[in-house]
Amino acid sequence: MARVTVEGSDIVVRLSLREKLAARRRRVRVPLTALREVRVEPDWWRALRGLRGRGLWIPDRLCVGTRVLPDGEDFAAVVPGRPVVCVELRRGAAYGRLAVSDPDPERAERELRPYVPTDWLS
Repeated sequence: MARVTVEGSDIVVRLSLREKLAARRRRVRVPLTALREVRVEPDWWRALRGLRGRGLWIPDRLCVGTRVLPDGEDFAAVVPGRPVVCVELRRGAAYGRLAVSDPDPERAERELRPYVPTDWLS
């Protein structure tokens, strides 16, 4: 199962072997400066938005890859039935949202919370 961590000045999504193969990438990395908000979404299906893009989408089993939106893309590594860490990113970042079924979503949220900007213009 994927994990969300902070490594240096980046937010990193580390994928399991199965998720790496499905998403056709080893990990996702975005700068911490792109972080806008973080929350845990208890309903996995609410974390997914847009249309499925590149990746593997097996209903009720696994959702890994990019989601296409009119103004960009999201990255999802979601296991149905599990809570999801939703990391909202600023405009101009590689993705608009990272949606990840981390094994410990509360830990991931606590780790990212200190980096969420407190200004209203973010």
